[in-house]
Amino acid sequence: MRALLVVNPAATTTSARTRDVLIHALASEMKLDAVTTEYRGHARDLARQAAQGRDVDLVVALGGDGTVNEVVNGLLHRGPDPEHLPRLAVVPGGSTNVFARALGLPNDAVEATGALLDALRAGSERTVGLGLASGTPGSADAAVPARWFTFNAGLGFDAGVVGRVEQHRERGKKSTHALYVRQVVRQFLGEPSKRRGSVTLTRPGEEDVTDLVVAIVSNTSPWTYLGNRPLYTSPKASFDTGLDVLGLSRLSTAAVARYGTQLLTSSPERGPQGRHAVSLHDLSTFTLQSKVPLPLQMDGDHLGLRTSVTFTGVRRALRVIV
Repeated sequence: MRALLVVNPAATTTSARTRDVLIHALASEMKLDAVTTEYRGHARDLARQAAQGRDVDLVVALGGDGTVNEVVNGLLHRGPDPEHLPRLAVVPGGSTNVFARALGLPNDAVEATGALLDALRAGSERTVGLGLASGTPGSADAAVPARWFTFNAGLGFDAGVVGRVEQHRERGKKSTHALYVRQVVRQFLGEPSKRRGSVTLTRPGEEDVTDLVVAIVSNTSPWTYLGNRPLYTSPKASFDTGLDVLGLSRLSTAAVARYGTQLLTSSPERGPQGRHAVSLHDLSTFTLQSKVPLPLQMDGDHLGLRTSVTFTGVRRALRVIV
């Protein structure tokens, strides 16, 4: 087997020594080319070359969810073709690692490498569904390139939080869960439309869902982790179904307290519920459009402001070693 290992040297939870140990462990089982990323988008470029070359059997992403997202977008630059594209494997190296943990992998990089090697020896893999977001035809964002996401996306509040965190990281702050919590509070205090949102969800043959302040799109469950605590916005979301959406139409102090408590106590059986919450399951395609430009995030990566985004759930998009 020939494999490409894409290494993010800025991965927050792996040292250079640990990465060397992991590389040697993987190289003992396969013909391995290890490449360290040098710029934003480099992981995507490397995975695209692997997909085009057709001589790589496996692409391993060593890093956080951002690295995984880039690799996935590189592999799928011409669209899904599970039977012919290289398989994907993940060694978690970020602060949260939602995609890897949703696959059932250990959150420790060394343990995950051991699990990966065991899965390769056993021939264990699954074909997962992914989400695709693109600019809506006829809108101001029609020319925005389509982008794949592995576990979640959001338009509005949660994307604003991600943007705030990225600003702090650019100033040298570490990405910690405490940093995220602080930015949630600051985003709430600065949110201009707490009472009535500007986002409308439209889908073919169904009534519109209007005035949303928060719109969180999930491709799997949990939505994210707070330390070791999983948080479930859409408990039914799965790699084997379409996309799920949790929408909130109010962000008053009372609503935030209620839904925040529900989120912290959420489980695989129960997520946030209430008069101002809407939960939609297994959607194949829908559009989120806003009266004003709002921040968009996918897999924890802030992508700027958008007014209209169309989401598609693509089943059986990519083979993953598990």
